[in-house]
Amino acid sequence: MDVPGLLEAASLLVPESTATDDDLTVRDVWDCLVQDDWEFALNLLEEHRDGPALPLAFWETLADAAGRLRMRRSTAWCHWRAYETSHGVIRAELSLPEDSPRRVPIPGHGVLRPVWDIGHRTPTGDTAFAIASLWLEGRDALEPGERATIRLAPLTPSLWGHLRPGQHFTMHEGRPVTATATVLEVRPATGGVASGRL
Repeated sequence: MDVPGLLEAASLLVPESTATDDDLTVRDVWDCLVQDDWEFALNLLEEHRDGPALPLAFWETLADAAGRLRMRRSTAWCHWRAYETSHGVIRAELSLPEDSPRRVPIPGHGVLRPVWDIGHRTPTGDTAFAIASLWLEGRDALEPGERATIRLAPLTPSLWGHLRPGQHFTMHEGRPVTATATVLEVRPATGGVASGRL
């Protein structure tokens, strides 16, 4: 299927009653397709990111279209949302202190996969770390001394099922704590199994 066909197919999966903050609708997407403005159409569809849950097929189709348009960040975001559809959403506020052992910014688009202390212990009482990639909302990087809202994509989602809003946990890239996090939101999977990986 070509890019316009993929975008058209994705738009058909969005309920007509759904609109973004700017009141953009699926009809606006169709107008973009008629004018061959495929990148803008894809961006409009991506704006449904925090609206009602959309089906797995929506995100997978959008990822395919973004990939064909060579829009790397959009492709990564759509794969991320497909993963969340299959495994659930975990959002948290991450604080990277100025005195953190990490001296360079945390990259924002799912490329970093650190370990996290989310409260699990080994039989001997040591920390049993869990692995999760992170995505910074609304920014490309997090500098030391800053905080931001993140989304997490756990390598083993079942290890993260006990998290609740307000709970604190830590990020590690070695022995000392790199950053601290507070859970903002936990949502269960909405269905489907993503075909790709993050």
